[in-house]
Amino acid sequence: MKGPLFFAKILLFGEYGIIKDSKGLSIPYNFYRGALKIPAKGDAFDPKSHQKLVDFSEYLKTLDPKLIQFDWEKFDRDLAQNMYFDSSIPQGYGVGSSGALVAAIYDQYACCKITVLENLTKEKLGYLKKVFSLMESFFHGKSSGLDPLNSYLSLPILINSKENIETTGIPSQHSKGKGAVFLLDSGITGETAPMVSMFMENMKKEAFSTMMREQFIKRSDACVEDFLKGNITSLFQNIKSLSALVLQNFQPMIPERFHQLWQQGIETNDYYLKLCGSGGGGFILGFAQDFEKAKKALKQYPLEVVYHF
Repeated sequence: MKGPLFFAKILLFGEYGIIKDSKGLSIPYNFYRGALKIPAKGDAFDPKSHQKLVDFSEYLKTLDPKLIQFDWEKFDRDLAQNMYFDSSIPQGYGVGSSGALVAAIYDQYACCKITVLENLTKEKLGYLKKVFSLMESFFHGKSSGLDPLNSYLSLPILINSKENIETTGIPSQHSKGKGAVFLLDSGITGETAPMVSMFMENMKKEAFSTMMREQFIKRSDACVEDFLKGNITSLFQNIKSLSALVLQNFQPMIPERFHQLWQQGIETNDYYLKLCGSGGGGFILGFAQDFEKAKKALKQYPLEVVYHF
């Protein structure tokens, strides 16, 4: 058995802001993917991933059955056959490795599941987000539920606020466009939980919470609006400001050796960097109006294009 594929996701805008009710925009990224797999007799399997699924199933048994129920007979039978999550999604890279796993488990074992073919009302999306948030909490201690939602639906998701989310369309890519959104591989694995708890500590400081409210969230929301409307000139002005704000206020979330590179992008306008997920390592998200220029400036790092302008 090999279950359906679930893709990675990229939160283009909204990292940290969505914790405080800013807008956000998340898109599926099908370069990385994962699926549940039962190995044929005698085939190699991934014991670490299998054990993770066993532990996860024990955690899922503690969830409120009024909210979500699973087909335990089927789940336990598949686990007994060394089922594991066969995935190319890098862990600790901010692209939703645990989100894809949660989506796969829900798809395969949830009773009375909501399917992507239904009319996805705000109520249904809200319910899915709540269930996914509880499921994914096993991996991060606290989860918004957005990563699994994105992976499960495989559609761009617009977050208007914590309680108001909707699927959305994004402007078509220009395959020959000069501009690009890209991923830069920091070569370091990041961990979500410590980064989020550091952010929550910072929010207790008045200066930081004022900066979030009056500057960061405003810029981030403007980026979402510009991106969806295709206002490229305004988008890059807002991304530049956002990149500078992140460098100034989120330094612990940026691996130290990238501080100079981050600043260089702001000064030269060849590219602008921002956090991809919670930071601390993993991928860094980049935006460039001329990707060839950005590639030259960042030639010592592997880059992957996510979207062409």
